[in-house]
Amino acid sequence: MRSITVHTRALLSRCLFSWAALSLAMVASGTQAQAQVREGTLAPELELRTLTGAPFKLSALRRSPVVITFWGTWCPPCRSEFTELSAVYTKYRATGLQIVAVNQGDQERKVSDVHAFVDALAVPFTVVLDPRGRSRPTYRLVGLPTTVFVDTAGVVRKVLSGPVSPESLAGGLA
Repeated sequence: MRSITVHTRALLSRCLFSWAALSLAMVASGTQAQAQVREGTLAPELELRTLTGAPFKLSALRRSPVVITFWGTWCPPCRSEFTELSAVYTKYRATGLQIVAVNQGDQERKVSDVHAFVDALAVPFTVVLDPRGRSRPTYRLVGLPTTVFVDTAGVVRKVLSGPVSPESLAGGLA
């Protein structure tokens, strides 16, 4: 009976050590990712493909204000947010405003769902696919939608988690 107790203690000790190491790694990576998307810092590069297959680089949009929204077709708040974003884009695109919708493709069943979503809402702005979800840790996404406001110099000015309201969207653009 004593050997089971010693064996169990050793197993528990290894599990606790593994848990502590994993927690420390998560905190360290979270801190690094948080620093990358912090307001007042340069927006991390997004190098993806548009829904039509064209190459896309966020840095190519410097000199234009950019609103980046991270979203999924399965996300009800994302659907309502697209209505707000489309209205703002239509109103301000002549002033140079760019809106980029980054679909978290690794959470989609198929790309045709993305096409159907975009077509159904007649989305007028750029939609890019992140098929492996690499932008999620880079931008430290904790949920969808997440909206990032980037100024003309490529600096992050505001980050909003959750759906944007007309008021919060206006505040981010100000």
